[in-house]
Amino acid sequence: MQPKREFQRAVVTGGAGFLGSHLSDALLASGCEVICVDNLCTGSRDNMRHLLDDPRFTFVLADVSAGLHVEGPVDLVLHLASPASPVAYTELAIETLEVGSRGTSNALELAAEKGARFILASTSEVYGDPLESPQSEVYRGNVNPVGERSMYDEAKRFGEALTVAHATRRGVDAGIVRIFNTYGPRLRSGDGRVIPNFIRQALVDDPMTVYGDGTQTRSLCYVDDTVRGILDLAASHHLGPVNIGNPEEITITELAERIRGLIGSSSPLRHLDLPADDPKRRCPDILRAGTLLGWKPTVSLNDGLLRTISWFEENQETPDEGPPVAESLSQGLKERTGP
Repeated sequence: MQPKREFQRAVVTGGAGFLGSHLSDALLASGCEVICVDNLCTGSRDNMRHLLDDPRFTFVLADVSAGLHVEGPVDLVLHLASPASPVAYTELAIETLEVGSRGTSNALELAAEKGARFILASTSEVYGDPLESPQSEVYRGNVNPVGERSMYDEAKRFGEALTVAHATRRGVDAGIVRIFNTYGPRLRSGDGRVIPNFIRQALVDDPMTVYGDGTQTRSLCYVDDTVRGILDLAASHHLGPVNIGNPEEITITELAERIRGLIGSSSPLRHLDLPADDPKRRCPDILRAGTLLGWKPTVSLNDGLLRTISWFEENQETPDEGPPVAESLSQGLKERTGP
């Protein structure tokens, strides 16, 4: 194993989002300067409000699909810009495809120009509705290219192919991380993902929405572990792809009951039809992450859920549903902007 690297100045596209803002926190804590680029179509000002007084943090209000230029040296580009929840990428289908193609291309061009390490935040969705479990990086997946989730799945699959092409043909120092279901503080309560849905409903004793019969599984990784895995890949010299996720598998019904018990809620379970192409099983094989990076998750599901529930309890009076795209792009910010 080659020695891990440290970074001085990083660009985080999608840095105002749930995961991007946690990555920005970790990079700043390591002594790295951070340039966050986001158009706020699904990101939030509140996610980075605590960082705006840090002189090492700069926020740039911009759409990376339209271009990405940063003055001065950069030694790390983390490309996370994309709608990431079913509600968001369904509503923003074209924008999702554009940021996965043009946005990824622009981020790769920046990394090539600066001689920077590039990390693509890909997803377990590239495996589609898998026919084998757990899913290893060599599994080619079962994706419907014209289905209801295709805009997100295919955007990420194209982004992976583009990243490999730049690495093998142009010598860009690149890595691909396939992120499995990640949860924690700063998830938007109305974005349609299972944990914020269940927590929001259970806190007010509303029915907890279970799609299908609830036997489908997810493997849930607390955000601190996911961030550590992404940065471990960034600090390595590996192209990947590398799965980052928690292999502890749980059914949706068991998850609802676990959250209901931790909150002490009396919410009943309400079953609705399962959406088309919804994965029946989702579980990462993390052998490659352990072998190449020495990474494994350390936060238990109960501990992670308790931390997340606590955050939602403190923030439930003014949930951040995210501003409309048109408002985000026209309104501007009072905070510092510019590279």
